[in-house]
Order: sequence, then structure tokens, then C-alpha cells
Amino acid sequence: MAGTLYVVATPLGNLGDLSPRAADTLKNVAAVAAEDTRHTKTLIAHVGSHAELISFHAHSSERALERILDLLGTGKDVALVTDAGTPTVSDPGAELVAAARARDIPIVTIPGPTAVAAALAVSGLGADRYLFLGFLPRKGGDRRRLLETVAQSEWTVVLFEAPNRVVDLLADLAEVCGADREAAVARELTKVFEETRAGTLAELGGYYAEAPPRGEVTVIVSGTGKAPPVEVPIDPEERARTLLAQGMTRKDVAEQVAEETGISRNTAYRLVNEL
Repeated sequence: MAGTLYVVATPLGNLGDLSPRAADTLKNVAAVAAEDTRHTKTLIAHVGSHAELISFHAHSSERALERILDLLGTGKDVALVTDAGTPTVSDPGAELVAAARARDIPIVTIPGPTAVAAALAVSGLGADRYLFLGFLPRKGGDRRRLLETVAQSEWTVVLFEAPNRVVDLLADLAEVCGADREAAVARELTKVFEETRAGTLAELGGYYAEAPPRGEVTVIVSGTGKAPPVEVPIDPEERARTLLAQGMTRKDVAEQVAEETGISRNTAYRLVNEL
């Protein structure tokens, strides 16, 4: 029989948050697949585990994945952990879970800390429904698209960010959401220097420009409270009739209808000529 892959949540920073079940699991598995083995080594020592530590991160080779799957295939249990919090949440562990599931390997969750829930709980912002976007791309069209998603979301949005890029993120958010949008910044959750500040994006941006944050950072942005407007798709035939009535040539109408509706130019030409 195959071993079991345990997906184990670990403390954000305070070792006292490790659950007894998680500690027992880490002590009893044959191996622990960790994002950073140097970091996890401390945790393993804390619980008195003698499990083999295997490096598994975003840049791991296919060989590393196969090694873990081979261990599971020979009946050995493996625990998957991340540096802090719950594996696979903005973390490369999902690839291992998917591969194990494809091979019908049993997968068991050992739930526990997650920065997403912890930050929401102390933010003071609504958490009945929320949107988690993790780390935004550093630049380009994808970053702009996701910033617009934050701006238009009717629900609270949760983001992760590196401390040296928090000020830039707050500035970009203020630009698309409006400087007065309510938000919160939580950093070093459960650690000695834990801090959560709430205010407008402008206020938070100004504060952290003067006092650059350190440690792990979670940014929470309030939602609009209303659903974004639904765009009604343009009817190509109706649009073509309107443009023809305005005196445009059939050629120009076909080109504009194709551009506005997304249909091919050939289809647009045929539609216009049939009217």
C-alpha cells in the first residue's frame, strides 16, 4: 500500500501555535518535504522528529518530485510543509498534491495557521466573503489587471507582499482604488514585533514610507460593497444597423463591428452585406 501525504500547517512564527496533531505527524512520518529545509530543521528539532528532510520548492526539479512520490509509493508517509502557515496557499506545494492525487496516494490535511485568516481576523474589515490574490506580479499588464480587480471587488481583498515592496503596492492601490479606500497592513503575525495598522491607503502609504516595514506582510483592502456592473454583450447585427443608419459605408461598418464585438472581419462583412 502507498504511504500517506500529510499536508501540515505550521506556525507563522510562534512555535506554540503548532497543534499536537501536527507535532505527532511530523514525528511519525518518514520524510518531510519542506520549502526551506534550513527553516524547517528548527521545527523538526522542536518536536523531536528524526524524519528525513527533503527540499521541495518552486524551482525544484522533476527529480525532486519523483523522489517524494517514490517514497510514498513504497509505503512511507511524507509530510508537506511550507516555511510558515498552510502549504499550497501561495506556495508551490500544490504540484506535489496534484501528482499524489493522480497516483491515488492518500492525502490528509493537518489544518492550522494561515496568514490569510489571521490577518483578516485582526484587520477590522469584513471577512464574510473575501478574495485572496496572493503576491501580485511586480510589473506589467498582469499587475495592472489584478490591481483593477482589487479596485472593483465588492469583497475584501487579501494580498501578500515582500516588505521592501509594500510602499509601492500601497501607492499603486491608492491610484486604482482611490486614496481614501479603507485597508489594513498586518506584519510579523504571532511574532514578537507583530503589528497591524488600519486606515486609508493614503494614510498607510504615508506611514510605511516613513517607517519601512520588516518581516512577512499581509495587506487587506476593503471591498466596494457593491457588485461590479455587468457588461451587456453587443449584438453585432443591431450594432451594424445602427452604424449604417448613421451613414457609414458597409466596409467601415463591418470593420467597426468586428472590432467592437470580437467577431471575425469575414463574419462582419457577411453580416453587413446581408442586411
